[in-house]
Amino acid sequence: MHRYRFMLWRPLQLLPVLFGISVLTFIMVRAIPGDPARILLGVHSTPAAIARVRAQYGLNEPLWLQYFYFLRNLLHGEMGKSIIYRVDTLKLIMSRLEPTLYLVLGSVLLSILFTIPLAASAARHRGKLADQAVRLFSTIGLGLPSFWLAIMMILLFSLSLGWFPVSGYGSDWGERLHHMFLPCLTVALALSAVLTRNLRASLLMELQNDYVTAARARGQSENRIFWRHVIPNSLVPTVNLLAVNIGWLIGGTVVIESVFAIPGMGQLLVKAIISRDYMVVQGVVLVFSLATVVVNLLADVLTVALDPRVKL
Repeated sequence: MHRYRFMLWRPLQLLPVLFGISVLTFIMVRAIPGDPARILLGVHSTPAAIARVRAQYGLNEPLWLQYFYFLRNLLHGEMGKSIIYRVDTLKLIMSRLEPTLYLVLGSVLLSILFTIPLAASAARHRGKLADQAVRLFSTIGLGLPSFWLAIMMILLFSLSLGWFPVSGYGSDWGERLHHMFLPCLTVALALSAVLTRNLRASLLMELQNDYVTAARARGQSENRIFWRHVIPNSLVPTVNLLAVNIGWLIGGTVVIESVFAIPGMGQLLVKAIISRDYMVVQGVVLVFSLATVVVNLLADVLTVALDPRVKL
């Protein structure tokens, strides 16, 4: 268990990262042109009404004092009150968390289901037709923008074939699964292209190691050698790459949720930026950052579990 001691102090190391993100987000969101009070009240609002709204939400205070209030509320488990929605920011974010969670988890699951068979096929048939096809898939997947791929998916599977809904989230489990499959597939295709390329390279390197030759000399079958030894030893770099890309995927939900009109945190972030809803922007970015940090911590744990030689 001593190999997992890093789990005790790694979260403490990540606290300054989250603090720095909160400071940068606080400063950058207030650098966006536009007054939230004027946007809330409309173009015909009076200066007195704008002043009252700014005083109500503390927008007339100095920036350092606004950040102090924000940090104080955060330490008490609060994120302030949304200027536009006029509800508690944390409750608003939690109400939008489920669609984003489904999108991220579904995308990761589909990408893993694509990555391992494709990379294994390419590595075991190096230079042959299967390998060339997988490499072509990876190259094309790396070059396709996610928003363009999402639009093409809608045109093909929703409008032309009618297999999936164009947008929305659904009201029950079956409808949600039906609505979320196409967005998850869109993200998974882009993510699996990156992972497949990396895992294929790792598999090819492992197949050249001496322990593979020794296992063959002992008469073990190729399937046993590949799936029992080569695959586990090749997963460490891919797990770390997956953790990095999940951070990108969490941020990428902004685009996918906007294209498919999914009422998740990504869509909420876009609307909050447009309406200059400072509290919501800060809250969503912090939740995204915390999720990314947690995912990377889990990746470290999985890396140590897969390879006992690794020390963190």
